[in-house]
Amino acid sequence: MSAPAVRLPAEWEPHAATWITWPQNPRDWPGKFAPMPWAFAEIIRAIANAEGSERVRVAVGDAKVAKRAKGQLAKAHVDLSRVDIHIIPTDRGWMRDCGPCFVERGGALAIAGFGFDAWSKYPEFALDAQVPAIAADILGLPIAPVLHKGRQVIFEGGALDTNGRGVLVTTEECCLDPDIQVRNPGFTHADYEAVFAQALGTPHTIWLKNGIKGDDTHGHVDDFCRFTDARTLVLCQETNPADENHAILEENREILEGAKLQDGSRPEVVRLPMPAPLYFDGLRLPASYANFLITNAAVLVPTFNDANDRIALGVLAECFDRPVVGIHAVDLVWGLGTVHCLTRQEPATR
Repeated sequence: MSAPAVRLPAEWEPHAATWITWPQNPRDWPGKFAPMPWAFAEIIRAIANAEGSERVRVAVGDAKVAKRAKGQLAKAHVDLSRVDIHIIPTDRGWMRDCGPCFVERGGALAIAGFGFDAWSKYPEFALDAQVPAIAADILGLPIAPVLHKGRQVIFEGGALDTNGRGVLVTTEECCLDPDIQVRNPGFTHADYEAVFAQALGTPHTIWLKNGIKGDDTHGHVDDFCRFTDARTLVLCQETNPADENHAILEENREILEGAKLQDGSRPEVVRLPMPAPLYFDGLRLPASYANFLITNAAVLVPTFNDANDRIALGVLAECFDRPVVGIHAVDLVWGLGTVHCLTRQEPATR
């Protein structure tokens, strides 16, 4: 008997919930940790309080943190009847990367059990690596390790985006660099494509080149290129030729213009501006409007007190059939990620 069909739903498809980890590690935002709970509360309120939106599942480290989180969410006027708080200890808690990868398998919801090793960069990840299994237990869902060549495949949610129709976009920098932050030593294009086809039901991969500067994940695609529907991708554009992101993004534009979708047609590419470069303590930050989250009721877009904020919101409003809402992210991005990096959607079963 053949294995049941697997499919990785697109982010704009209906959600049952959005997962997020309550901030609890000051090392993620050194010197800026104090405002983080309120920044997270804004994201949670934008999801939970919106008419027609999904539930929010919040992971906290222990009962003490749970009590504190509930109090702060209440002060932020979050509809707590739409929030579920689960005690799930984490190291850092970037839910997009360490959280459960939800797939449809045989028409039912399941979790593809990828491994997590803190982007092959940081030493502490044992707790984060357990998050998918704990989520599977909470939801009563099946989970099985994603294996290839006899070992579990390491992969993060921010490293891919999909149109839900069998096409996935990722980068060579993240997956195939032989020397820097190597997740799966020895893997080739063909190895990853086999994993994507088998574990996610996405047999068609569009390989972009490099990610933007300031991204310590070494090339996550969700910082610069995202599907907005089955045939359209937004791609960030840096108009200043002197900026180091200009050449990176133009090379990716050339690749996308020659790419093909699952039916052999060309995708439509919409350009999304970049904010002016942001720095903190001498470090360039990965500020980008592409790190948006699509929910049932809205699209939550990071903003940066920048002249291009309004332009970016307008571009994205033309791409989606739901309201586009700006989320202030100047402090959030000091953690080297914003709205999409912090969250993980749980699809609704069909």
